[in-house]
Parts: sequence; structure tokens; C-alpha cells
Amino acid sequence: MSSHYASPPAGLPSQMALHTQRAVFTEAYAVLPHGTMRDIVISYLPHWRLTRLWAIARPLSGFAETFSQYIMEVAPQGGSDKPEGNPEAEGVIFVVAGEITLTIEGSEHTLTEGGYAFLPPGCNWTAVNNGTEFCRFHWIRKKYERVDGVEVPEAFVTSDKVEPIRWMPGSNDRWGTTRFVEPIDLRHDMHVNIVTLEPGAVIPFEETHVMEHGLYVLEGKAVYRLNRDWVEVEPGDFMWLRAFCPQACYTGPERFRYLLYKDVNRHAKLPF
Repeated sequence: MSSHYASPPAGLPSQMALHTQRAVFTEAYAVLPHGTMRDIVISYLPHWRLTRLWAIARPLSGFAETFSQYIMEVAPQGGSDKPEGNPEAEGVIFVVAGEITLTIEGSEHTLTEGGYAFLPPGCNWTAVNNGTEFCRFHWIRKKYERVDGVEVPEAFVTSDKVEPIRWMPGSNDRWGTTRFVEPIDLRHDMHVNIVTLEPGAVIPFEETHVMEHGLYVLEGKAVYRLNRDWVEVEPGDFMWLRAFCPQACYTGPERFRYLLYKDVNRHAKLPF
């Protein structure tokens, strides 16, 4: 399964493989290296046929509480006519290998590598792999937070291949974000974007903010600052950051890109 983007290695490592790896779960962050995403940790979902998945994030009390993230693997002719069982859940699909055909409110869209779809809560959609190869895609889900006077956003389909990278001011076009939703569009309560750092680029300060994060490395390698630690990451690794976990980054010799989830544009929940 060739792809420009990383995805799980699957299978099982050799019995002679070294046990020492990079997986870690701390009070502020977790790192799931690509080598942890093997056949022995796959899951299945109701109403999905010829499909398995790696669940790499789920809400946990006291940690990251707002989202779940799956890497779905759909065999040819696999898919679902009832993919989402929660009418309050919104979703984003991002394809990393193969192709998947989504029918959204009666309109058919075939997403290939880099394809992106936003699915609002209550959306009527189905998914089927009409291709001849396995399809893999990220499926990020969040309970949509409704606000009086703010409309629910509509579904849309686009691609990483057509959306521009918006470079950070003063970065000499070395650190930027592919934004699939405008930051000032308050209908959206989550952003799923792609961050790009060119060779030698850095995130030059320790970002410390209220948003939870999921970061899946699509390509390249870097050294990432997570709370008190510097952690090396490479294609297929996943980082999971709770709110206010300090973070920074500097890159290696190749372009470094990751798929980024964060919750945005809503009041903090209060305990009363």
C-alpha cells in the first residue's frame, strides 16, 4: 500500500525485535509511535463491513476530553451505510491511502489520497471503497457544541492538494498551516488542519494554550517539545496533548507535516 502519507505498519514485529520503543503516556501528553499500531491492537465497529481500525485517541476524564480519532482501514467493497451512530457527533475524514466514496446528503464524492471531508452532526452519509486496493483514512469525531444564534456548518469536501499553505508571518515561508476552515468561522468548534515545517524550520516558542491536540505525523521527522521533554517523532507517530501542555518543535532535513486536531471557538465548560 504505497502512499505519500504515513499510515500504520500493521502486521506484527518479529519475535527478535527489540522491546525498547518510544511509547509513553504522561500526565500531560502521550506518544504512540507508529510501531505500536499493529494487528494485535485493532478494533471493529458496528455497521462497518470489511473494515478494521486503530483507535488512537478517545475522551479520557482528566486528560484530552473532547475528541476521538481512528485510522480506518477499509477493504475493497467494504464500508458502511450507517457509519455514525451519534446524531450529535461531527466528523472529519482525511484519506492517507487508496480511495473512499462518500455519499453526503445524496451527493457522491470520491476522496483519494489527501482528500478531506467535514461531516456536521446529523449529516446523512455513507462510505464505500469502490477501488481495488485498501483505503486508509483518519476519522476524527467530536460532540458538536451548539450555540444559540450560531448556525451548524454545512458539509464540505476538499483536498490537501488544492488548499494553499498559509505561511506564518516572519517565518520566510518555512512554517505554515493548510486551513480547511477559516479560524474566524464561529460555526466550527474544532479545526483539523495540516501543519508544514520546511527543513530547518522551528516553532520558536513553547506554545501553551487551552486547546487539546492530536498530532499525527504524515511525513518527515522532527524533535518535539512536550511539557518537560524533547521527543523524536517520525512518519506515522501520533502525539496526544492535553490542554496547556507546552509544545515547540524543530525539524530534520526533510519537510515535516502533521495532521492537527484542536477544539476552538467555544467557552470553557464550567462545573456548575
